[in-house]
Amino acid sequence: MASEKSETLIRISGSIEHVIYANEDNGYAICDMGTDDGDELITITGTLPYIGEGDLITVYGVWVHNPKYGRQFRVEQFEKQLPADVSSILRYLASGAIKGVGPKTAKRIVDEFGEESFEVIEKHPEWLAEIPGITRKKALAIGEDFASKAGIRASMLFFREIFGPTMTVKIYQRWGGGAVDIAKQNPYRLCDEIDGIGFERADRLAMNLGLSLDHEERICSGILYLLSSNASQNGHTCLPFDKVVAGGAQMLSVDKDAVERAIVRLLDEERLVLWKNEGKDYLYERSIYEDERFIARKLTLLQKTCPGMDVGNISSFLQKEERASGIQYAALQRQAIFDALEHGVLLLTGGPGTGKTTVVRALLGIFSSMEFKVALCAPTGRAAKRLSESTACEAKTVHRLLEYSGEGAKARFMRDENNLLDEHVVIVDEASMVDTRLACALLRAIKPGSHVILIGDADQLPSVGAGDVLRDLINSECFATVRLDEIFRQARKSLIVTNAHRINQGQMPRLDVKDNDFFYLARGSDSEICATVADLYRNRLPRTYGDLARNGTQVISPSRKGEVGTEHLNQLLQAALNPPEAEKREYRHRDLVFREGDRVMQVRNNYDIEWEKEDGSAGVGIFNGDIGVIERVDLREQCLEILFEDRRVMYHFDLLEDLEMAYAVTVHKSQGSEYPIVILPLGNTPPMLLSRNLLYTAVTRAQSMVILVGRQEVLGAMVENNRPAMRYTGLRYLVRKEQS
Repeated sequence: MASEKSETLIRISGSIEHVIYANEDNGYAICDMGTDDGDELITITGTLPYIGEGDLITVYGVWVHNPKYGRQFRVEQFEKQLPADVSSILRYLASGAIKGVGPKTAKRIVDEFGEESFEVIEKHPEWLAEIPGITRKKALAIGEDFASKAGIRASMLFFREIFGPTMTVKIYQRWGGGAVDIAKQNPYRLCDEIDGIGFERADRLAMNLGLSLDHEERICSGILYLLSSNASQNGHTCLPFDKVVAGGAQMLSVDKDAVERAIVRLLDEERLVLWKNEGKDYLYERSIYEDERFIARKLTLLQKTCPGMDVGNISSFLQKEERASGIQYAALQRQAIFDALEHGVLLLTGGPGTGKTTVVRALLGIFSSMEFKVALCAPTGRAAKRLSESTACEAKTVHRLLEYSGEGAKARFMRDENNLLDEHVVIVDEASMVDTRLACALLRAIKPGSHVILIGDADQLPSVGAGDVLRDLINSECFATVRLDEIFRQARKSLIVTNAHRINQGQMPRLDVKDNDFFYLARGSDSEICATVADLYRNRLPRTYGDLARNGTQVISPSRKGEVGTEHLNQLLQAALNPPEAEKREYRHRDLVFREGDRVMQVRNNYDIEWEKEDGSAGVGIFNGDIGVIERVDLREQCLEILFEDRRVMYHFDLLEDLEMAYAVTVHKSQGSEYPIVILPLGNTPPMLLSRNLLYTAVTRAQSMVILVGRQEVLGAMVENNRPAMRYTGLRYLVRKEQS
């Protein structure tokens, strides 16, 4: 066989004999390939865009064993060459590789132009019109399609070392045949315009092209990356000017003067915004500044344009609702109801068991009697489902309410300022999870004069995305705000609720009660903690609680790393709960094995992926934090079939970067979700993650039971640390400015 080792990848040359499967959207293909020495036919799989029978190809990859189809060659990189002799050219053209050219047309072209056929198609396609049966229009179309194939070949050769085939397909789909020229002219456009390409990889390409460290395009792109990465990773919507200068100089290995010059250019180009507040300068990426400013303006507008009700009328409606529901509302609940009816914007916050849902049900009854249309929504599918169950009314995710649709760069919310929502009232639950961009999108779609009611627990962790919307709005002191703090009698019976409030007040939770819903198992070493967590999940809890434990247990860890972090716990729990079996198919991707029956989590928003429900309804979008179960591994089609709650999704293997095991999840990823049983390991954890609001958030994820496993000093350190992670945002100040 014509093969040789290239670093860790095997090199094989040959020709494509048969295309078994090809996905035009992502370039994935399965082909039979004849090797140069003709000894055997091999099956190759991987991202092989625009591949066709007769293609001469050199592939770099590794041998893998497919349990169903046997030995295959998984392609990591490839090179495609055009055939040179007449018979190979004829075979290539006759295969349908070029649109508009079938076997008969191929023979006519080769008969006419022989070995010069490709040169004619590429450089003089109009000459094809001299052949009977080929019009000038068709000739030019053939030349255009041939040129596009040449473009992807050039892109594959140029980008393969840094980006690989899958990302190269995305680059080519974005820029077409000009991709290589665009990247050579300014490689930093890659991280600005191609989703999934960060500054580091664009910078590697730039260094390979010989750009200097102090090239202005490099510094400008680096500054934008510094702001965007701090938004996505740390939640900051802006950064202090001096921190951007110092951080940019260090990251880019240039002097501060060069960074300041680049900032001036970005400000002149209106790609950055300089915001002055309380004597200090901050830098925003323009779009997120516009989002925060819009939130401030729209909420102020709603505050001014929503017609408030007369106090006497509110009292009358409230009395009717109390008679209808048989509930006597507490003073703060009554205040919340009054404020919701009297003002355009209400912020309602409070911990577990304080009656937030009771207020929502009361408002639904009152607004219904007033014949107001109400939209109930939440940031995640789980939160929306829980809201529906607790109110007996339909609740949607914010994305579904705003009718998110489309694909890739064309995807957008169909509801916006040009297509406003019909509802007079919009109630958002779990509002602490709503980030700046989502809040802006929602407010764009709400018509003036509407009521907006944001409900959440401001003491939980802030949103995963940039911003701290709920807390900023509360701290602005510009809107009606009610903080429910009374734990109601039924809730007081739950040690989960009372301990959550103790934690929030800086008190140690009670650990001595053995017959309630909050338990503590003391363990010393991290290995003992892990062993106990696995035993609880696999044996002890299912033995006592059956299906509730088997289907409803969630391990929540403060950290990803370390022995009690999610990465190690997921390996341990997968081995214990879903070990390999002969009848279970699986697929290895990097360090993870995805196996039928595994519990997995989506770790970034994918607005394009399609799903279907059992009732035949369909839609798009699986979002950060969604948890599902792998029902089928299809090695032939190279995809996973995953059930997320009631949504069934086909995941091509190219998307596996977006999936993680979910037997254990971080506290941040658990936000907005509730689980019947929560196990919280308390072992060696980075100090920055030992915080009160992180512990409080973890405990309040549990519906029926919390089990703490580990060391009491770790628990104590979390309770004592009341320093929530600081986020640089401007929303509270922008609101105050709008209303001043």
